Amino acid sequence: MTTFVIAICVFIGALIFSAIKVLNEYERGVMFTLGRFTGVKGPGLIIVIPMIQQMRKIDLRIIVLDVPKQDVISRDNVSVKVNAVVYFRVTDPAKAVIQVANPFEATSQLAQTTLRSVLGQHEMDEMLSQREKLNADIQTILDQNTEAWGIKVSNVEIKHVDLDETMIRAMAKQAEAERSRRAKIINAEGEAQAAQQLVQAATALATEPRALQLRYLQTLADISNENTTTIVFPLPLDLIKPFLDSSGR
Repeated sequence: MTTFVIAICVFIGALIFSAIKVLNEYERGVMFTLGRFTGVKGPGLIIVIPMIQQMRKIDLRIIVLDVPKQDVISRDNVSVKVNAVVYFRVTDPAKAVIQVANPFEATSQLAQTTLRSVLGQHEMDEMLSQREKLNADIQTILDQNTEAWGIKVSNVEIKHVDLDETMIRAMAKQAEAERSRRAKIINAEGEAQAAQQLVQAATALATEPRALQLRYLQTLADISNENTTTIVFPLPLDLIKPFLDSSGR
């Protein structure tokens, strides 16, 4: 009789011990009573009635999901490999348990297909230069689709866009050609501006004889500062004009 009572006490103690659950601040327990959803509990100390109630523990912290490399064909038919990282968390524990069997795996698969779909609509140059816009587009689509699962996608970041060696060489040649084109345009613009300035200077000298005389004097000053044995003196035309007129008579 004593052994039976001890066994009963041990059994009851084990049931009570198994019924006591402690949830951390970042955890919630989705409760099922005889198979029916009866609410979400936690954090802290909760009681789960053995053989009648069941509890599914859900973590509410942000989860970092590494999306493996995906083969993407851009809109301009360039094959690239792209991987990304997704930050999400469970906002509705009940939906995360009831609406989807494995919320993390479902989010991972959805992120992979969305990454290929969104990037396939853009050209390769846009993948390299407009990552912030692409990140926002992918995040919006993922968030809309995972809302029914009680999951909030807070951020998406494209990590790497890998190109093959042939494409890298082609891009290098394209960049070199672009730099050469810009250099030629800048040189041509400089020549045009210099020609315009020369035309303006010639017009000013032609309309103002005194300016021409000053230019002669400046030229003499420049020549005198150089180490040369020959000095050419510019002779103004107005000084020799009377002699030319007299000789023509």
